[in-house]
Order: sequence, then structure tokens, then C-alpha cells
Amino acid sequence: MSENPAARMEVQGAVALITLDRPQARNALGSAVASALHAALMDAAADNAIRAVVLTGAGGAFSAGADLKEGLPEIHRVEDMINSRYRPSLELIVGMEKPVIAAVAGAAAGIGLSFALACDLVVMAESAFLLAPFSTIGLVPDGGATWFLSRRLGYHRAYQLCVEAERIPAAVCLQQGLANRVVADADLVDETLAWAARLAERAPLALAGTKLAMRQAMHLSLGETIALEARMQNRCADSDDCREGVAAFLAKRKPEYTGR
Repeated sequence: MSENPAARMEVQGAVALITLDRPQARNALGSAVASALHAALMDAAADNAIRAVVLTGAGGAFSAGADLKEGLPEIHRVEDMINSRYRPSLELIVGMEKPVIAAVAGAAAGIGLSFALACDLVVMAESAFLLAPFSTIGLVPDGGATWFLSRRLGYHRAYQLCVEAERIPAAVCLQQGLANRVVADADLVDETLAWAARLAERAPLALAGTKLAMRQAMHLSLGETIALEARMQNRCADSDDCREGVAAFLAKRKPEYTGR
């Protein structure tokens, strides 16, 4: 499994815990952290024994965003850096067949906000917050932040919090649909891992199909969405997992899914 001083992956049963591990910089996503994160996500996506992923940060912070002290070594255009350093990992989170849960402590700011919102589910510690600080240093939101925020909040609210660089506390994130759950700070990782473990017990094909259909539904027409759901349903209905699920339901026992 991935072992890198900038990020680490631990496997607990069928759950992979990926931790950004540069607490002295509040897990800023410089080149080393971004590279280590991508490697860990690739490992998690490729391992069929892993059925759910939790993404978090060490030292009481999720990620403060890009590492402004690092500058742009070897890359002379910010556009190239965003597309090469961050986009592959963001697309991997969104496209991975297994659920990815963000466990957010402290700040999820800048590109860190984008990584949190790219996840399928978001759990926040009570003291955590989201922040799009770009306007304060003469920049625009990046890493898909405008895409994620406008779809969750609508244009007016998303624009306001970006141009005003508004800090959004966990309780407000929950109220506005930016987070699924808010838990005590001390319980963040344990609660998120427990949720991931429960999801990992469900049929992998069903989780994957639901994720694909739900992600695509934001772009497709109603008819196209129904057709996609029908294809996903056909795949699931012909699976060993579906047969096991039905048999377990009729026998009133816990199903044992294999992902086939």
C-alpha cells in the first residue's frame, strides 16, 4: 500500500483511510502531497478488496489549499499546474466506482475545498469549516470549486461566498447541503470509518451503479437518465450479488456480497 511522508494509506478491513500528512503546513497540497495523494487514490481504486475510501488530513486540518510558499517550480503556467497536479485526482475521486468519504477537520480551503466537495459524502467535525479564499489574493476558484458550489448552492449563494471569501462553519454546511453529517471533533475519523465500513458491506455493483447514475444525472435529460439507470439495473440484476441479496432477504439473514 501507499507509504509516502506526504500522504499515507492504511487499510482497515474493506476500507482504505487516506491521510494527507503534512500537518506543519496544514496539509497544503504542494507537489509532493498532490503526487502522494494521487498514488494512494490509484492504489485504492485498483484494489478490489477495498470497497470504500475515507480521505482526511493529519494534525486537525483537512487541507489549507495550494502551497503558496512552494511557488510554481518547473511549471510556468498556473493552468498547466491545475490540470496536471489536481485534475487527475479530482476526476479519480469522482469516477472511482467505490464511495469516497471526506472526513473534514479544521480548514478545507482553496483546492482543499474542491477535494472535500469532490467526495461522494462529507463528514465534518464541529469546529471544521469550508473556505474559498481566492478573491483575497486576486485569484478565481479552481479545481472545480465553481462547479461543485454552484450545483449544491445555486449561483447566487455560490458566487457570494466565493467573492466574499466567506468561511462556512460545519453547522451551516450541513444546513446548506455541503456536508452530510457533523460530529464531535474527537470522533471524526472513527465515525467516518464506521460509516465507510457499513457502506463496504453493501453490494459493490449497486454502489458503483448508483454513483455513476447520480453523477451523470446532473448532466443528462430525464430520458437519458432513465436509460442509464436501466442499463445499470440490467447489470446488477444479472449479478451474483443481486441473487445473494434476494436470497438473504427471503432467508432473513445478512447478505455476503462478493462484487460479482
